Amino acid sequence: QVQLVESGGGLVQAGGSLRLSCVVSIGKFSGVYTMGWYRQGPGNQRELVASISGAGYTNYADSVKGRFTISRDNTKNTVYLQMNSLKPEDTAVYYCNRVTSAFTPWGQGTQVTVSS
Repeated sequence: QVQLVESGGGLVQAGGSLRLSCVVSIGKFSGVYTMGWYRQGPGNQRELVASISGAGYTNYADSVKGRFTISRDNTKNTVYLQMNSLKPEDTAVYYCNRVTSAFTPWGQGTQVTVSS
């Protein structure tokens, strides 16, 4: 069974930065997986904010483009999300998962709260 463990969230003032980490516990973390960071804010549906392919190609939601950077270290089975210039609207629980055919169960996520 795959285990996804997100960490690095916290309370930060607007304009601040956080770096999220996601460790994927799987027999062999394939570098071909496209991994993504998702978030779910209060009353909102879960949305994909950033993804990275096995070859390192990245995509970002318009709302985070230029502020967030996704990266991965396949040797550590870890995906990262560097978040800069945080805004109150970035407040959400952040999750990571494979973009196509998501692993189940999802991890517990990590809470990011941005104060104005």
